[in-house]
Amino acid sequence: MVTTGDVSIEVLDNDEKLTERLDAELTAYNRRATGADDEAGLSVRVTGSDGELVAGLTGWTWGGCAGIDMVWVREDRRGEGLGARLLAAAEQEARRRGCTQLSVASFSFQAPDFYRRHGYLDTGRREGIPGGHVDHQFWKSLATEPADAVRLVALVELAGTAVEAGQRYEDHVLALLNRHGGRVERRLRTGDGRTEVHLIRFDTRAGYTAFLADPQRLALRAELGDAAPQTRVLEVDEV
Repeated sequence: MVTTGDVSIEVLDNDEKLTERLDAELTAYNRRATGADDEAGLSVRVTGSDGELVAGLTGWTWGGCAGIDMVWVREDRRGEGLGARLLAAAEQEARRRGCTQLSVASFSFQAPDFYRRHGYLDTGRREGIPGGHVDHQFWKSLATEPADAVRLVALVELAGTAVEAGQRYEDHVLALLNRHGGRVERRLRTGDGRTEVHLIRFDTRAGYTAFLADPQRLALRAELGDAAPQTRVLEVDEV
């Protein structure tokens, strides 16, 4: 324990009371910030004829979103499709609760390809997991078909005489994505601020088309005239 001024700092292996207190405090804060107060656990249990646990899934739902924390299938029952049945049951229940999206993480030695086969899209990765492995992040729309999704990379060049105006334009335009089923997965910018790279996903091609024709987007671009950013868009897939 270290005491500094009127506070003491103590590091412990486990503190259940602290976990409970932080959970309560952050839940209250999240409710105030979002207005969503319907958080609930989500569990799927599979048992054999002998009553023993064969497989299970745990997760959560909250404010139209769902997440999976853990998925496990007993070693002697793997390869029977139980993982797919767990996933389908969780997705069905999440939809019943009004959720439109579901997220999950998987280490590279676990089941990233399993999630990809079931329509989950890669949204990020973290290197440096023990053993040289990777932590993969996935997302799936529960409102549209995964095969309909469109992923884009936009290379945006801002006019040298209007960098700040161009950045503000991109701020406003990217904020319009959500109304068309689109979202920014990554937004990167060079040190001089003149070039940006956006990784964007739309739930459907129709949403992408509607975004391009959005009157507010077109009006914002018209306001900038010749100072509007020049954008090259590439349609890409995960490899």
